[in-house]
Amino acid sequence: MPEEGEKEEMVTPGEVLGKAADLKAGKGAYVAPYRSSEIQYVFSSLTGLRHTLTPPSDSPDQRPTVEVIGHKARGAVPEAGSVVIARVTKVMAKTASADIMCVGTKSVREKFTGVIRQQDVRATEIDKVDMHLAFRPGDIVRAVVLSLGDARAYYLSTAKNELGVVSANSTAGETMVPISWTEMQCPLTGQIEQRKVAKVGS
Repeated sequence: MPEEGEKEEMVTPGEVLGKAADLKAGKGAYVAPYRSSEIQYVFSSLTGLRHTLTPPSDSPDQRPTVEVIGHKARGAVPEAGSVVIARVTKVMAKTASADIMCVGTKSVREKFTGVIRQQDVRATEIDKVDMHLAFRPGDIVRAVVLSLGDARAYYLSTAKNELGVVSANSTAGETMVPISWTEMQCPLTGQIEQRKVAKVGS
């Protein structure tokens, strides 16, 4: 249990919890040198809540023990192969960033960031993908998790037919209707916008 006054802090794999000289590694934590330095640090080995345990007063080692309690029961966590629903937040020349909202049918209770790279948008003509024509900020996409990428972001793919944009608003603010695998139409203005559309049904 957390000590009185201690805030429950969410940590992720590889996050530094403190110096090994000051802390002992408990469950869900490990000790390793930090980058190229010789100083040993305690790192988190899983996603969960950090807790610090005070040693008994008669213990010869008076360093507190830090442990990470996994939070599987606290909400869904993306894993490789998971199908996720995410909201696009930023579109750049080679990548699009998205906040993961659901894993399968379960909503997430913390922030997970996904990145869709240009080569993972579709299965064909990969080199011709224009990220700005595939996604726009605010789009809701269905994607599959490829792996945990760098900077704590998950690499996502929309390369299968059933993956891609499932909901998008037009520039007029209306929810658009998919009319092909690459186009959606605003029901209000009739304007057609390019997207990497998820195929619905069989």
